[in-house]
Amino acid sequence: MSALSLSRIGHAFFGRTVLSGVSLDVGPGEVVALVGPSGCGKSTLAHIAAGLVEPREGRIACGYRRHAMVFQEPRLMPWATAADNIALALRLARWPRAARAARLAEAAALADLEPEDLPKYPVELSGGMRQRVAIARALAPAPDFIFFDEPFTALDVALKRRMQDLVVAAAAAARFGALFITHDLAEAARIAHRIAVLDAQGRGLRGVRDVPGVPGARPDVAVFAIVQDWLARDQAFAHVHDVDERRRA
Repeated sequence: MSALSLSRIGHAFFGRTVLSGVSLDVGPGEVVALVGPSGCGKSTLAHIAAGLVEPREGRIACGYRRHAMVFQEPRLMPWATAADNIALALRLARWPRAARAARLAEAAALADLEPEDLPKYPVELSGGMRQRVAIARALAPAPDFIFFDEPFTALDVALKRRMQDLVVAAAAAARFGALFITHDLAEAARIAHRIAVLDAQGRGLRGVRDVPGVPGARPDVAVFAIVQDWLARDQAFAHVHDVDERRRA
């Protein structure tokens, strides 16, 4: 059984179609990266799959027990410490009170946060540290599926790489499945088991490709070669770097 199954999803904003006939399956414990041109509806599809937006048409079947979401912005409560931001997810998930402190520490460790980071407020943390707190908050209730909506777009290259490694390690340790939205093909090739390419106009998928090797264990030279081969030889990726500001979604 799939952890997530999307069947012919369609959606429109103010009468303008942004998605049509999109179908995709994600297996338990599998990380699938969704790529496509800017404005093609990647984030809209993720929000529909996560239940944040109601689709105009199509069917969503969830085989997971609990999901979480990590957005491009950390979306932390500025008046709460890092620990309290993480604890919120445990309270909302009705995690047993007696087990919350231990679970909070486990989630913080998975996100590579140190104990001295937890009493700090978001304003006291760097952008990368705030995103670590957001990831720890998502991990805290022990979800078996996570939606990542371009979570590292605003980070510099070196920090983005460390955060990618963090996600790969957390996925392996916690064994969750994931739909990872990104516009960066190299990022997708580093972290995913498979890559799905959304059509430039949101009309279904142009293709779904297996990524050779194991997420997180692919050498940089292999990631570069995979991406260059896709761009040079695979028509599914022909328009992946196109930009249409009129269709931002």
